[in-house]
Amino acid sequence: MSKFRRVLTIGVLGGLAALAGRIAARAQTVDTLAPEMRSRVDRIAEQVLEQTGVPSASVAVVKGGKLEYARAYGKARLEPPMAATPEMRYSIGSISKQFTAAAILLLQEEGKLKLDDPVGKYVPGLTDGDKVTIREILSHTSGYQDYWPEDYVMTPMLKNVTADEILDKWAKKPLDFEPGTQWQYSNTNFVIAGRIVEKVAGEPLMEFLTRHIFRPLSMKSVWNSDEERLTQADATAYYRHALGPLRVAPKEGRGWMFAAGELAMTAHDLALWDESLMARSVLKPASYREMFTEVKLKDGQGTHYGLGVEVRERDGHRSIEHSGEVSGFVSDNLALVDDGVAVAVLTNQDAVGAASEIANLAAPVVADFPKSAAETQALEIYRGLQQGRLDRSLLAPNLNDYFTAEAVRDFKDSLGPLGDPLIFKQTGEGLRGGMTFRAFSIVYPGRKLRLTTYTYPDGKLEQYLVAPAE
Repeated sequence: MSKFRRVLTIGVLGGLAALAGRIAARAQTVDTLAPEMRSRVDRIAEQVLEQTGVPSASVAVVKGGKLEYARAYGKARLEPPMAATPEMRYSIGSISKQFTAAAILLLQEEGKLKLDDPVGKYVPGLTDGDKVTIREILSHTSGYQDYWPEDYVMTPMLKNVTADEILDKWAKKPLDFEPGTQWQYSNTNFVIAGRIVEKVAGEPLMEFLTRHIFRPLSMKSVWNSDEERLTQADATAYYRHALGPLRVAPKEGRGWMFAAGELAMTAHDLALWDESLMARSVLKPASYREMFTEVKLKDGQGTHYGLGVEVRERDGHRSIEHSGEVSGFVSDNLALVDDGVAVAVLTNQDAVGAASEIANLAAPVVADFPKSAAETQALEIYRGLQQGRLDRSLLAPNLNDYFTAEAVRDFKDSLGPLGDPLIFKQTGEGLRGGMTFRAFSIVYPGRKLRLTTYTYPDGKLEQYLVAPAE
């Protein structure tokens, strides 16, 4: 889980589960995104799947604070073949952590606990339980050792376990570091958090989340994959050995994903959660500030992590995000919360970064931030060269000489087949030789190029060079 009931008869319950999935998912297909933007998102997902070999992806897009697109790509099951659809659930792995963190914050709002309470107040017997705070476990600064850093399921994990058994083995050994002095991702932290929720709320974590979050947000597809395997109507989990064939992934034993990665759902419903993050509709404003604020170490160093979420800056825009992985599934959820944009991506093969690549490429496409004058000019020249055209009035004499007929032909032949870039943005600027130097990143699925230019004060270009990014 990396920076991740008994049946009456299998046939009857399987049929009921499939029916429930279909009923809950009738509204899963959403398509109000602008056609050009939708086409670019489709292109990203389809090409990333083709390049990585991951069987399928389910993608949901929020724009303007509202869910505008949900689509699935590829095969949810290989044999017998079954196409992926937006109605299918995937395990979201460690994205579950932000829901556990939200549960803690809800309990703080009710006055039942405080983030700076010691964890030992609620879960006795843990190492330094009188020193480690709830804030430190939610921000991975506690020092408790991770019980599952691996990207595969170890043999002991095929057997059932309880949360308290995990804590007995991993949270009662010496800390890896003094609380608050380092950041180290640890699933153990969230097992502790889950047990705190259950003890303070007096009910199972899933029941608390359902009452306070899933039901109010109409997240009807949510499934506790820690308790029960996903149904035949959902995505099948896959893994591979090295470059070998895809194989059905083993299922973890019951209990191993508790509070740290137990949730499964559709991308559509994960996007409903993203809507709530932007609308600040589940928690109080002060709680969202706590969740979204980067936790600092005791020496003042930043961690890029809040409470159950990564806190990042993307081109000057605040991003609240997290990835997730459990056996056979990898997910990524990226929300530009101040811009009303989010991309939720679920995939059904473990140990592969396709979900993050799709999210990282699609989010700036959906955000569609205005380009600077320099970016606009550079992109217009790029598109012209892709077609063998060049406005030589923009060029200083040396660059005009550089662009021979051969050079223009080579630009057209090599860049034209790539089509329109997914991302074209300036990444650097400086002064040299009396000119302004600029660097640009040109991104395609699976390929990145670098453009460098020099511009004189009169606006004439002295350089326009494109090369593979290092």
